[in-house]
Amino acid sequence: MSKGTIIITGASSGLGEEMARQFAARGYDLGLCARRVDRLTALKDELAEAHPGVRVEIAALDVTDDDGVRATFGVFRAAFGTVDRVIVNAGSGLGAALGTGGAAANRTTAMTNFVGALSQSEHALEIFRAQQRGHLVLISSFSAVRGMRRSMTVYAASKAGVAALAEGLRSERIPGVDISLILPGYIRSEINAAAADRTKFMVDTVPGVASMVAAIEARRAVAYVPSWPWVPLAVAMKVLPLSIVRKLT
Repeated sequence: MSKGTIIITGASSGLGEEMARQFAARGYDLGLCARRVDRLTALKDELAEAHPGVRVEIAALDVTDDDGVRATFGVFRAAFGTVDRVIVNAGSGLGAALGTGGAAANRTTAMTNFVGALSQSEHALEIFRAQQRGHLVLISSFSAVRGMRRSMTVYAASKAGVAALAEGLRSERIPGVDISLILPGYIRSEINAAAADRTKFMVDTVPGVASMVAAIEARRAVAYVPSWPWVPLAVAMKVLPLSIVRKLT
């Protein structure tokens, strides 16, 4: 028997793909969406073989298309009858120092990471308000804690926006609805693959995502994952002078 239905955006790779595997192993039915349908199809086939009792539906989705987000979430709700959790995960890691000719990459990241998250939250909460229950999970980043420099500036700003969005929604205390903000540290994925081997504290995808899934299942309001070293680092980063933060990022 299904434990419930979860929609995961950005499920064709990285953290979203691994979350799909781990939630399927826990017995959840899944609505998976991303731009790369071929990758979703392969993942669906993999999950069907590994977990034949789990139902998986897939859909093509660009989260910057608001009408597409509304329609896709509606299709999943109609297919499953209910939606228990939406994980706002789709993201972009493109970026360049401002004023250096990378405006298109920066705009893509801002639109995907923040405007896309806003659209997903809007339409997820339409469903949850109608159901009078649900769990909205927003995947931010440790980078949201402080402003970052160069190619990380817009990425960090967009993830800080996601964190503020989650806090505002949590403050609203929507009846029957839980809001979780997940701030991963350095977990190996396609977004950070180029820098993975030279990045301190990088953890592999499976254990890193396992810490995310555990925090989501616990319905944590705010979770830095994995807890070590990211919880103490978050405390330190909030109070360190910018001159020191600059050397760490």
